[in-house]
Amino acid sequence: MFEKLEAVEKRYEELTKLISDSEIIANQTEWQKYMKEHAGIEDIVIKFREYKKTKQSMLDAEELMEDPEMKELAELEYYEAKEKLPKLEEELKILLIPKDKDDDKNIICEIRAGAGGEEAALFAGTLFRMYTMYAEKKHWKLDILNENSTGLGGYKEVSFMITGKGVYSRLKFESGVHRVQRVPDTESSGRIHTSTATVAVLPVVEDVEIEINPADIRMEVFRASGAGGQHVNKTSSAVRLIHEPTGIIAECQTERSQLQNREYAMRLLKSRIYDQEKQKQDAELASERKSQVGSGDRSEKIRTYNYPQGRITDHRIGLSIYQMEDFLNGNLDEMIDSLTAADRAEKLKGN
Repeated sequence: MFEKLEAVEKRYEELTKLISDSEIIANQTEWQKYMKEHAGIEDIVIKFREYKKTKQSMLDAEELMEDPEMKELAELEYYEAKEKLPKLEEELKILLIPKDKDDDKNIICEIRAGAGGEEAALFAGTLFRMYTMYAEKKHWKLDILNENSTGLGGYKEVSFMITGKGVYSRLKFESGVHRVQRVPDTESSGRIHTSTATVAVLPVVEDVEIEINPADIRMEVFRASGAGGQHVNKTSSAVRLIHEPTGIIAECQTERSQLQNREYAMRLLKSRIYDQEKQKQDAELASERKSQVGSGDRSEKIRTYNYPQGRITDHRIGLSIYQMEDFLNGNLDEMIDSLTAADRAEKLKGN
Protein backbone atom coordinates (compact mmCIF):
# COMPACT_ATOMS: atom_id res chain seq x y z
CA MET A 1 0.00 0.00 0.00
CA PHE A 2 2.75 2.45 0.93
CA GLU A 3 4.58 1.95 -2.38
CA LYS A 4 1.36 2.86 -4.12
CA LEU A 5 0.97 5.94 -1.91
CA GLU A 6 4.53 7.08 -2.66
CA ALA A 7 3.80 6.75 -6.39
CA VAL A 8 0.58 8.76 -6.02
CA GLU A 9 2.41 11.52 -4.14
CA LYS A 10 5.14 11.64 -6.81
CA ARG A 11 2.50 11.95 -9.55
CA TYR A 12 0.77 14.70 -7.55
CA GLU A 13 4.02 16.70 -7.42
CA GLU A 14 4.50 16.23 -11.19
CA LEU A 15 0.94 17.44 -11.83
CA THR A 16 1.42 20.46 -9.53
CA LYS A 17 4.30 21.56 -11.78
CA LEU A 18 2.38 20.82 -14.98
CA ILE A 19 -0.70 22.87 -14.05
CA SER A 20 1.55 25.83 -13.27
CA ASP A 21 3.34 25.62 -16.64
CA SER A 22 2.36 28.54 -18.92
CA GLU A 23 2.51 26.35 -22.06
CA ILE A 24 0.11 23.84 -20.50
CA ILE A 25 -2.20 26.64 -19.30
CA ALA A 26 -2.36 27.93 -22.89
CA ASN A 27 -3.78 24.56 -23.97
CA GLN A 28 -7.02 24.58 -21.97
CA THR A 29 -8.02 21.01 -22.89
CA GLU A 30 -4.71 19.60 -21.62
CA TRP A 31 -4.69 21.88 -18.57
CA GLN A 32 -8.22 20.81 -17.56
CA LYS A 33 -7.25 17.14 -17.94
CA TYR A 34 -4.29 17.60 -15.59
CA MET A 35 -6.35 19.70 -13.17
CA LYS A 36 -8.97 16.95 -12.95
CA GLU A 37 -6.30 14.30 -12.28
CA HIS A 38 -4.63 16.59 -9.70
CA ALA A 39 -7.94 17.17 -7.87
CA GLY A 40 -8.74 13.45 -8.04
CA ILE A 41 -5.66 12.43 -5.98
CA GLU A 42 -5.33 15.50 -3.74
CA ASP A 43 -7.28 13.98 -0.81
CA ILE A 44 -5.06 10.88 -0.86
CA VAL A 45 -1.86 12.97 -0.81
CA ILE A 46 -3.10 15.23 2.02
CA LYS A 47 -4.02 12.17 4.13
CA PHE A 48 -0.73 10.39 3.30
CA ARG A 49 1.27 13.46 4.35
CA GLU A 50 -0.69 13.61 7.59
CA TYR A 51 0.11 9.91 8.14
CA LYS A 52 3.84 10.46 7.53
CA LYS A 53 3.90 13.49 9.82
CA THR A 54 2.12 11.54 12.58
CA LYS A 55 4.53 8.61 12.22
CA GLN A 56 7.51 10.93 12.38
CA SER A 57 6.08 12.57 15.51
CA MET A 58 5.81 9.12 17.10
CA LEU A 59 9.43 8.27 16.24
CA ASP A 60 10.69 11.65 17.50
CA ALA A 61 8.73 11.23 20.74
CA GLU A 62 10.18 7.75 21.18
CA GLU A 63 13.68 9.22 21.06
CA LEU A 64 12.78 11.99 23.51
CA MET A 65 11.50 9.42 25.99
CA GLU A 66 15.17 8.60 26.69
CA ASP A 67 15.52 12.05 28.27
CA PRO A 68 14.22 11.91 31.88
CA GLU A 69 13.18 15.57 31.78
CA MET A 70 11.17 15.11 28.58
CA LYS A 71 9.91 11.57 29.29
CA GLU A 72 6.41 12.44 30.54
CA LEU A 73 5.61 14.90 27.74
CA ALA A 74 7.21 12.64 25.10
CA GLU A 75 5.18 9.62 26.28
CA LEU A 76 1.98 11.61 25.92
CA GLU A 77 2.91 12.62 22.35
CA TYR A 78 4.08 9.09 21.52
CA TYR A 79 0.87 7.31 22.56
CA GLU A 80 -1.32 10.00 20.99
CA ALA A 81 0.43 9.50 17.64
CA LYS A 82 0.43 5.70 17.99
CA GLU A 83 -3.32 5.69 18.61
CA LYS A 84 -3.95 7.93 15.59
CA LEU A 85 -1.93 5.88 13.05
CA PRO A 86 -4.32 2.87 12.60
CA LYS A 87 -7.23 5.27 11.96
CA LEU A 88 -5.19 7.14 9.32
CA GLU A 89 -4.18 3.81 7.73
CA GLU A 90 -7.82 2.79 7.47
CA GLU A 91 -8.74 6.13 5.92
CA LEU A 92 -5.92 5.73 3.38
CA LYS A 93 -7.16 2.24 2.43
CA ILE A 94 -10.61 3.69 1.75
CA LEU A 95 -9.18 6.58 -0.29
CA LEU A 96 -7.19 4.10 -2.40
CA ILE A 97 -10.31 2.18 -3.44
CA PRO A 98 -10.67 2.91 -7.19
CA LYS A 99 -13.45 5.43 -7.70
CA ASP A 100 -16.33 4.66 -10.01
CA LYS A 101 -15.56 6.90 -12.98
CA ASP A 102 -19.27 7.65 -13.31
CA ASP A 103 -19.79 8.86 -9.72
CA ASP A 104 -19.75 12.57 -10.60
CA LYS A 105 -22.11 12.16 -13.55
CA ASN A 106 -25.72 13.28 -13.86
CA ILE A 107 -28.27 10.51 -14.33
CA ILE A 108 -31.25 9.43 -16.36
CA CYS A 109 -33.64 7.40 -14.20
CA GLU A 110 -36.31 5.14 -15.70
CA ILE A 111 -39.15 3.74 -13.61
CA ARG A 112 -41.47 1.10 -15.10
CA ALA A 113 -44.52 -0.55 -13.58
CA GLY A 114 -43.99 -4.31 -13.27
CA ALA A 115 -46.33 -7.05 -12.03
CA GLY A 116 -49.54 -5.85 -10.41
CA GLY A 117 -51.53 -3.89 -13.00
CA GLU A 118 -52.84 -0.48 -11.89
CA GLU A 119 -51.41 -0.97 -8.37
CA ALA A 120 -47.92 -1.39 -9.92
CA ALA A 121 -48.44 1.82 -11.92
CA LEU A 122 -49.45 3.67 -8.72
CA PHE A 123 -46.33 2.33 -7.00
CA ALA A 124 -44.19 3.56 -9.92
CA GLY A 125 -45.76 6.98 -9.28
CA THR A 126 -44.90 6.71 -5.56
CA LEU A 127 -41.26 5.96 -6.41
CA PHE A 128 -41.13 8.86 -8.87
CA ARG A 129 -42.45 11.22 -6.17
CA MET A 130 -39.88 9.82 -3.70
CA TYR A 131 -36.93 10.50 -6.03
CA THR A 132 -38.36 13.92 -6.94
CA MET A 133 -38.45 14.88 -3.25
CA TYR A 134 -34.95 13.51 -2.68
CA ALA A 135 -33.66 15.60 -5.61
CA GLU A 136 -35.34 18.71 -4.11
CA LYS A 137 -33.64 18.09 -0.74
CA LYS A 138 -30.27 17.84 -2.51
CA HIS A 139 -30.98 20.97 -4.62
CA TRP A 140 -30.66 18.96 -7.82
CA LYS A 141 -32.51 19.79 -11.05
CA LEU A 142 -35.03 17.25 -12.38
CA ASP A 143 -36.38 17.21 -15.97
CA ILE A 144 -38.99 14.72 -17.17
CA LEU A 145 -37.92 13.18 -20.49
CA ASN A 146 -40.79 10.80 -21.16
CA GLU A 147 -43.91 9.70 -19.34
CA ASN A 148 -46.75 7.27 -19.91
CA SER A 149 -49.21 8.01 -17.13
CA THR A 150 -52.44 6.25 -16.18
CA GLY A 151 -55.79 7.80 -15.39
CA LEU A 152 -55.47 7.17 -11.64
CA GLY A 153 -52.20 9.06 -11.19
CA GLY A 154 -49.78 6.21 -11.72
CA TYR A 155 -47.19 5.60 -14.43
CA LYS A 156 -46.70 2.72 -16.80
CA GLU A 157 -43.28 4.27 -17.25
CA VAL A 158 -41.53 7.56 -16.59
CA SER A 159 -38.01 8.70 -17.54
CA PHE A 160 -36.33 11.76 -16.05
CA MET A 161 -32.91 13.37 -15.86
CA ILE A 162 -31.39 14.60 -12.58
CA THR A 163 -28.56 17.12 -12.77
CA GLY A 164 -26.34 18.04 -9.82
CA LYS A 165 -23.18 17.26 -7.89
CA GLY A 166 -22.45 13.55 -7.43
CA VAL A 167 -25.94 12.42 -8.46
CA TYR A 168 -24.85 9.00 -9.80
CA SER A 169 -22.76 8.26 -6.70
CA ARG A 170 -25.87 8.69 -4.51
CA LEU A 171 -28.47 6.94 -6.69
CA LYS A 172 -26.57 4.19 -8.54
CA PHE A 173 -27.65 1.48 -6.07
CA GLU A 174 -31.35 2.18 -6.73
CA SER A 175 -31.30 0.09 -9.92
CA GLY A 176 -33.32 -3.11 -9.67
CA VAL A 177 -36.78 -4.43 -8.79
CA HIS A 178 -38.67 -2.60 -6.01
CA ARG A 179 -41.53 -4.56 -4.44
CA VAL A 180 -44.52 -3.11 -2.59
CA GLN A 181 -46.87 -4.93 -0.22
CA ARG A 182 -50.00 -2.93 0.64
CA VAL A 183 -53.80 -2.91 0.57
CA PRO A 184 -54.87 -1.05 -2.60
CA ASP A 185 -57.57 1.65 -2.30
CA THR A 186 -59.64 -0.38 -4.77
CA GLU A 187 -59.52 -3.53 -2.60
CA SER A 188 -62.73 -3.74 -0.57
CA SER A 189 -61.77 -6.92 1.34
CA GLY A 190 -58.59 -5.41 2.79
CA ARG A 191 -56.35 -8.03 1.16
CA ILE A 192 -52.64 -7.18 0.82
CA HIS A 193 -51.41 -7.07 -2.76
CA THR A 194 -47.80 -7.48 -3.91
CA SER A 195 -46.73 -5.39 -6.90
CA THR A 196 -43.41 -4.41 -8.42
CA ALA A 197 -41.73 -1.61 -10.33
CA THR A 198 -38.28 -1.59 -11.91
CA VAL A 199 -35.83 1.28 -11.55
CA ALA A 200 -32.87 1.82 -13.87
CA VAL A 201 -30.30 4.51 -13.08
CA LEU A 202 -28.14 5.39 -16.10
CA PRO A 203 -25.16 7.77 -16.06
CA VAL A 204 -25.46 10.63 -18.56
CA VAL A 205 -22.51 10.35 -20.94
CA GLU A 206 -20.59 12.97 -22.88
CA ASP A 207 -20.07 12.71 -26.64
CA VAL A 208 -16.35 11.97 -26.13
CA GLU A 209 -17.19 8.87 -24.06
CA ILE A 210 -19.37 7.13 -26.60
CA GLU A 211 -19.34 7.28 -30.39
CA ILE A 212 -22.49 6.49 -32.34
CA ASN A 213 -22.56 6.38 -36.11
CA PRO A 214 -25.49 8.63 -37.19
CA ALA A 215 -26.19 6.15 -40.01
CA ASP A 216 -27.04 3.54 -37.35
CA ILE A 217 -29.89 5.63 -35.93
CA ARG A 218 -33.40 5.58 -37.36
CA MET A 219 -35.70 8.39 -36.28
CA GLU A 220 -39.48 8.20 -36.13
CA VAL A 221 -41.81 11.07 -35.26
CA PHE A 222 -45.31 10.80 -33.83
CA ARG A 223 -47.90 12.86 -32.01
CA ALA A 224 -47.42 13.23 -28.28
CA SER A 225 -50.30 12.26 -26.03
CA GLY A 226 -51.06 12.39 -22.34
CA ALA A 227 -53.15 10.13 -20.11
CA GLY A 228 -56.42 9.07 -21.72
CA GLY A 229 -55.61 10.91 -24.93
CA GLN A 230 -55.46 14.32 -23.27
CA HIS A 231 -53.03 17.01 -24.42
CA VAL A 232 -52.69 15.51 -27.88
CA ASN A 233 -50.34 17.52 -30.06
CA LYS A 234 -51.60 18.53 -33.47
CA THR A 235 -48.05 18.28 -34.83
CA SER A 236 -45.71 15.28 -34.78
CA SER A 237 -43.28 16.64 -32.17
CA ALA A 238 -42.62 13.39 -30.27
CA VAL A 239 -39.43 11.58 -31.30
CA ARG A 240 -38.41 7.92 -31.21
CA LEU A 241 -34.81 6.93 -31.95
CA ILE A 242 -33.84 3.35 -32.79
CA HIS A 243 -30.19 2.26 -32.64
CA GLU A 244 -30.30 -0.51 -35.23
CA PRO A 245 -27.10 -2.45 -34.28
CA THR A 246 -28.34 -3.00 -30.70
CA GLY A 247 -32.09 -2.57 -31.11
CA ILE A 248 -32.08 -0.04 -28.25
CA ILE A 249 -34.95 2.46 -28.45
CA ALA A 250 -35.33 5.88 -26.82
CA GLU A 251 -38.24 8.27 -27.13
CA CYS A 252 -39.21 11.65 -25.78
CA GLN A 253 -42.49 13.54 -26.05
CA THR A 254 -42.48 15.99 -23.13
CA GLU A 255 -41.29 19.04 -25.08
CA ARG A 256 -43.38 20.86 -27.69
CA SER A 257 -40.40 21.19 -30.01
CA GLN A 258 -39.35 18.20 -32.10
CA LEU A 259 -35.73 19.44 -31.90
CA GLN A 260 -35.76 19.44 -28.08
CA ASN A 261 -37.40 16.03 -27.98
CA ARG A 262 -34.74 14.67 -30.34
CA GLU A 263 -31.97 16.10 -28.14
CA TYR A 264 -33.42 14.48 -25.00
CA ALA A 265 -34.05 11.18 -26.82
CA MET A 266 -30.44 11.17 -28.05
CA ARG A 267 -29.17 11.66 -24.48
CA LEU A 268 -31.34 8.79 -23.34
CA LEU A 269 -30.21 6.57 -26.21
CA LYS A 270 -26.51 7.22 -25.51
CA SER A 271 -27.01 6.53 -21.81
CA ARG A 272 -28.80 3.25 -22.56
CA ILE A 273 -26.06 2.09 -24.95
CA TYR A 274 -23.35 3.11 -22.44
CA ASP A 275 -25.25 1.38 -19.63
CA GLN A 276 -25.54 -1.85 -21.63
CA GLU A 277 -21.75 -1.89 -22.00
CA LYS A 278 -21.32 -1.01 -18.32
CA GLN A 279 -23.59 -3.91 -17.28
CA LYS A 280 -21.44 -6.30 -19.33
CA GLN A 281 -18.33 -5.05 -17.53
CA ASP A 282 -20.08 -5.27 -14.13
CA ALA A 283 -21.08 -8.86 -14.91
CA GLU A 284 -17.48 -9.74 -15.74
CA LEU A 285 -16.31 -8.18 -12.47
CA ALA A 286 -19.04 -9.98 -10.54
CA SER A 287 -17.84 -13.33 -11.88
CA GLU A 288 -14.40 -12.54 -10.41
CA ARG A 289 -15.70 -11.07 -7.15
CA LYS A 290 -19.28 -11.51 -5.97
CA SER A 291 -20.36 -8.11 -4.69
CA GLN A 292 -22.95 -7.77 -1.97
CA VAL A 293 -24.25 -4.51 -3.44
CA GLY A 294 -24.72 -4.45 -7.20
CA SER A 295 -25.73 -1.72 -9.60
CA GLY A 296 -25.90 -3.86 -12.71
CA ASP A 297 -28.58 -6.57 -12.57
CA ARG A 298 -31.92 -4.95 -13.36
CA SER A 299 -33.84 -8.18 -12.63
CA GLU A 300 -32.60 -8.40 -9.03
CA LYS A 301 -35.24 -7.78 -6.35
CA ILE A 302 -33.47 -5.22 -4.20
CA ARG A 303 -36.07 -3.71 -1.84
CA THR A 304 -39.48 -4.34 -0.29
CA TYR A 305 -41.85 -1.60 0.90
CA ASN A 306 -44.21 -3.26 3.40
CA TYR A 307 -46.99 -0.80 4.25
CA PRO A 308 -48.81 -2.82 6.98
CA GLN A 309 -45.54 -3.05 8.95
CA GLY A 310 -44.33 0.43 7.97
CA ARG A 311 -41.07 -1.22 6.91
CA ILE A 312 -38.64 -0.73 4.04
CA THR A 313 -36.12 -3.59 3.71
CA ASP A 314 -33.11 -3.62 1.41
CA HIS A 315 -32.40 -7.29 0.70
CA ARG A 316 -28.78 -6.78 -0.40
CA ILE A 317 -27.59 -5.61 3.02
CA GLY A 318 -30.47 -6.83 5.20
CA LEU A 319 -31.27 -3.33 6.46
CA SER A 320 -34.83 -2.47 7.54
CA ILE A 321 -36.05 1.07 8.18
CA TYR A 322 -39.35 1.58 10.02
CA GLN A 323 -40.13 5.10 8.84
CA MET A 324 -42.24 4.55 5.73
CA GLU A 325 -43.72 8.05 5.39
CA ASP A 326 -40.37 9.73 6.05
CA PHE A 327 -38.63 7.48 3.50
CA LEU A 328 -41.24 8.01 0.79
CA ASN A 329 -40.95 11.76 1.37
CA GLY A 330 -37.39 11.57 0.05
CA ASN A 331 -35.35 10.98 3.23
CA LEU A 332 -33.18 8.29 1.66
CA ASP A 333 -29.75 9.16 3.05
CA GLU A 334 -29.68 6.52 5.82
CA MET A 335 -30.33 3.76 3.27
CA ILE A 336 -27.96 5.21 0.66
CA ASP A 337 -25.15 5.71 3.23
CA SER A 338 -25.54 2.08 4.39
CA LEU A 339 -25.41 0.77 0.81
CA THR A 340 -22.32 2.89 0.07
CA ALA A 341 -20.60 1.65 3.24
CA ALA A 342 -21.40 -2.00 2.39
CA ASP A 343 -20.04 -1.56 -1.13
CA ARG A 344 -16.88 0.08 0.21
CA ALA A 345 -16.35 -2.75 2.72
CA GLU A 346 -16.75 -5.31 -0.08
CA LYS A 347 -14.20 -3.51 -2.22
CA LEU A 348 -11.77 -3.30 0.69
CA LYS A 349 -11.93 -7.11 0.99
CA GLY A 350 -11.11 -7.39 -2.71
CA ASN A 351 -8.08 -5.08 -2.50
